[in-house]
Order: sequence, then C-alpha cells, then structure tokens
Amino acid sequence: MRTQIELNMPAPGFWQATFSNPPINLVDPTTIVELSQLIEKLESEPDVKVIVFQSSDPDFFLAHYDVLVDKARTAAMVRGPTGMHPWLDVLVRLSRAPVVSIASIRGRARGAGSEFALSCDIRFASAEKAVLGQFEVGVGAVPGGNPMARLAGLMGRGRAIEVVLGADDFPGALAERYGYVNRAIPDADLDAFVDGFARRIAGFDKEAIADAKRFIDETSLPDDDLFPPALDQFFISTKRPATRARMAKLLEAGLQKRSDMELNLGQRLASDGVGEP
Repeated sequence: MRTQIELNMPAPGFWQATFSNPPINLVDPTTIVELSQLIEKLESEPDVKVIVFQSSDPDFFLAHYDVLVDKARTAAMVRGPTGMHPWLDVLVRLSRAPVVSIASIRGRARGAGSEFALSCDIRFASAEKAVLGQFEVGVGAVPGGNPMARLAGLMGRGRAIEVVLGADDFPGALAERYGYVNRAIPDADLDAFVDGFARRIAGFDKEAIADAKRFIDETSLPDDDLFPPALDQFFISTKRPATRARMAKLLEAGLQKRSDMELNLGQRLASDGVGEP
C-alpha cells in the first residue's frame, strides 16, 4: 500500500520524512493519520533526536488542505491522544515531542501546509523556491489550525495580522525577514545545510536535547486550549454561502491542480477577482 510519507534514517538519531502526495502534496485525512502514527514513534522511540520533514516535489512542500474532502468527514475524524481533532493533535504533539523537528521548505507551504511548518521547531527555507502563506481569509474562511497564535509569537502582532488578513504569499527571503522561517538559504545549499545541522544535533545527548527543549516549550508555545476554537470557527466559516462561492471560483480557475492558480495563489486571489463572492 502506497504511503504519503517516506521515512528514512540517514544516521543514528536522525530521521528524515519525505512528503509525496501527487499532484501537489495536498493535506488530507490520510496525511493526518500517517503524521499521527509518525509522531507516536517520535514520542516513544528512545534513540531518535531530530527529524527533518521535506518534500519530493520541488514546487510544493505541502500545498494546503484538500478542499474537496467532505468537511463532515474531516470533522468526524477520531480525536487524538490530546482529546483534540487529529489535525490539531498532530500539530500540538509535534511541537512538544522530545525531538527536534525541522521543516526543510522548498516549494509552497500554504494553509495547512504553513500550519504544519509552524508546528515544527525550526523552519529552513529555500531563498528562491520557498513560498509560505495563510490564504484562508482571502476565501472567506478562518485558518483552522490557529496559525494566528504561532505567528504572533514569532513575528509580532502587526506582521501576524499582515500575513493572515492579507492572505498573500511570502517568498523565502521575506519570510526570513519577518521571522516566519529561521533562515532562507540559497536553494543549491539548502539540502546540505539542513543535513549538516540535523547530523550535528543527532550527535548530542538525547536527554539534554529533550530537557532543554521542554523548558523552551514552556515559555514559547501557545496554550493548547487556543487551538480547538479556531478549528470550530473554520468549519463554521466554510459553510457560509459567500465562502462556498469563492471556493467554487478558485476550483474552476485551477485550485488543487498543477496550475498557475496554485503556483501563484497569493497574487491570483486579488488580481483577477477570483476571491470575490
């Protein structure tokens, strides 16, 4: 059976997870289930110290959530160990796992893809090929994974409002300047840099890594209680007639296909009226 996430272990203590869900690496219920299973391993495996998430598609890290999946099916998914919806459960548990999680971003990471990258401890991005954004408000929806809470802590209130309410794309270099990512690295150097950084951490003591990270988590991560209300509002907002009309126009214009719409979503939302109800 084909899986969406290929797991490799390049060195002792170093895991590498590669997303592959053609045509554009959409996040869907299967992605969530596979991520939950992987995080369970990260929580229980005593030897893993660092994991790198990357994509096999140079144009898409994780595009966004699959909008054609029945919302009722998504809402009815079995709750995770935290008691939250499994998508929120994945995001919260990954942030608090006793390992260092690194998103190596080449290509687009919008919507749920951006939410996943934000839940990782560290984000390294291709200066030329990474694009991050939260486009949901441009369609009339509220971002369900509450990236608002994470972005405000990373870049401040004003820039978080710009990212979420502006619903535009942030290329790698600008994302670095805003604090959306840790570093924007020349694309030709990204893989070697991330590999070297991960191997460096993998050479350190697991207990020291986990304990030090726990203290950072206590002072920097949003409270878990902030996440469920955002997802509730997401489901409410996607039922609005105006939101459904906007989404229908986006799909007609090429959303979820390997198209100019997906490649340049931030621009297209405003440039040709597609985002209008």
